[in-house]
Amino acid sequence: MSNSEMYDVIIVGGGPAGLTAGIYAMRAALKTVLVEKGVFGGQVAITKEVENYPGYINIGGFELCEKFLEHARSYDLEIREKEVVATEPGIDHHTVRLADGTVLRSHAVILAAGGTARKLEVPGEHENFGKGVSYCATCDGFFFRNKTVAVIGGGDTALEDALYLAKITSKVYLIHRRDEFRGSRILQQRVFAEPKIEIIFNSVASEILFDRSGVTGVALKDVKTGGQRQFTVEGVFIFVGFAPNNGLVPAGIKKNATGYVITDEKCETSIPGIFAVGDLRQKYANQIVLAAADGCTAALAAAHYVEMRKGTAS
Repeated sequence: MSNSEMYDVIIVGGGPAGLTAGIYAMRAALKTVLVEKGVFGGQVAITKEVENYPGYINIGGFELCEKFLEHARSYDLEIREKEVVATEPGIDHHTVRLADGTVLRSHAVILAAGGTARKLEVPGEHENFGKGVSYCATCDGFFFRNKTVAVIGGGDTALEDALYLAKITSKVYLIHRRDEFRGSRILQQRVFAEPKIEIIFNSVASEILFDRSGVTGVALKDVKTGGQRQFTVEGVFIFVGFAPNNGLVPAGIKKNATGYVITDEKCETSIPGIFAVGDLRQKYANQIVLAAADGCTAALAAAHYVEMRKGTAS
């Protein structure tokens, strides 16, 4: 295998956006490679249940990701389970460098690196990651069977995971900084109807309490009165949004104030031939179906871009 290889399209990331891009790129007969360093499916893979992806009334997140991957592989998409360390724009072609020293070159690059759970950045959080602090209920909920836990957040993920934890634990404190949830109405109805969930509005975690064994409680501050109080819990599950994984986005590409990549309707960035999709791209909402749509759009646009580049070169 050559240490420097040329492709039509390189896709960085194997979540719903990246895998969909791979499907459409292969259907367009583009020489394509997808590079993913971790678990295929991204955040979706650690979601217990998906109820809003068209065609599936209810499906496990990991199972849905497996279907994405199986579909992509059915087109003989080349997949490399490697880490990307740099994306470098160029005039004649773009370059993607892997951790093992391999250099990949292409006419177009589709960045589909997704996002990472945001941290509270409060005392006790970092020290107790894996010892009572978690960002994934389906990953770690089992360890808190019949115990009391806190869930922090007010979006769909927080509500979904509070409901999931209510099936396993003895009690769930659901803590949100506002006086109403951001999550969908159907999830709110389920949360309000669940007797094991106690809702605490207008409060933020100021500290995660712990001893040598791990988490022992959470300290809260009332955002309206400034009052402080503590709750005894053995686990704290944090769902306060995601930050885009934009570390591989070249410096010349425009981003908004929160780090999301700004693109046009084709998902193309401010550098021609480099596209951003899924949770990496600035858009109204982050949903699996929208990530898949981004992947489709970017691949179709990349196919047109590659055709134009090859036509100009000839």
